[in-house]
Amino acid sequence: MTATHDRPQMLPEEFEEYARLAGRVAEGVRWEFINGKIGVTPVPDGDHGRIIQWLARICIQAHPDLWLHDQGLKVETYRNGHARPDGTLAHSDAFVGQGEWADADSVLMVVEVTSYDSDTDRRDRVEKPRAYAETGIPVYLLVDREAGEVTVFSEPDGVRYETTKTVPFGKPLTLPAPVGVTLDTEPLQGWVR
Repeated sequence: MTATHDRPQMLPEEFEEYARLAGRVAEGVRWEFINGKIGVTPVPDGDHGRIIQWLARICIQAHPDLWLHDQGLKVETYRNGHARPDGTLAHSDAFVGQGEWADADSVLMVVEVTSYDSDTDRRDRVEKPRAYAETGIPVYLLVDREAGEVTVFSEPDGVRYETTKTVPFGKPLTLPAPVGVTLDTEPLQGWVR
């Protein structure tokens, strides 16, 4: 790998290979490549998983042809990044035939549930909204366990999301089109520590 000041830490293809190799020896972490930098996050805890399960059930009941996938995505302008959202809402067959890092063209919504680590603020609240908006993903849902609130980002303009709405756990939140589901966020109060 040749390093210059004009390029990220590595090329996306190099990241894919390193992440594949690291995944064989480093259990308990998830690898991402956002904004030209490698990120490593801990494997989610049980409450985190329960939140994803709750959301998957709501989305599938409203749209039986969709699924909340655990799918790595190519994100950012010119596909220079790789993110592994906690949930990726798309048609059930959206990623058939694609590898570990799929194109985000068919994604309707990505979901992130904050973890209790030092990089959460930068990663989930700053870098990922920008990367998802640049990619054109219509809706980004952030379940922020630390703040006790849920934020929905929508109307990506290629740089940022133009619309953002935040509610505390316990208040209803409507996810805009193309999702079109209203969440009763009351159960989230029981899945935070």
